[in-house]
Amino acid sequence: MKNNTLVGIMILTLLIGSCGSGKRANNNKLFGATWELDYISGKRIAFEGLYPDKKPQISFNRETGKAQGNNSCNGYSADYTLNGNAISFGEPGPTTMMFCGEGEKDFLNMMQKVDAYGFDAEGELNLLMGEVPMLRFKKID
Repeated sequence: MKNNTLVGIMILTLLIGSCGSGKRANNNKLFGATWELDYISGKRIAFEGLYPDKKPQISFNRETGKAQGNNSCNGYSADYTLNGNAISFGEPGPTTMMFCGEGEKDFLNMMQKVDAYGFDAEGELNLLMGEVPMLRFKKID
């Protein structure tokens, strides 16, 4: 009887540990890469029309808790917070001040709306509102 209890405790410990490590593995995918936007939700204008010259990019710095990149024209930096698969972004910090169309504003506004993230079968990063992908990025590094 003691052996069955011990085996049951060991299996339960392994299951709990493997669930937590999956979340850490997801977090680790965020870091050490630059992600380039290839989809934004809600716009009636074609994606290439929003970003004709350069697509927005984002990278995550684990040590500083900052996300930084470009919004297709200007650089940006924003604090982010992770809790499992939940993510939130602070207000983007100072950016350069070139005007390059509506795409950059749409990108930064959408970042403020997301509340979770995940990776699809192709390994692309999805920033979600609820369970709906709002921004999708492909890894370029």
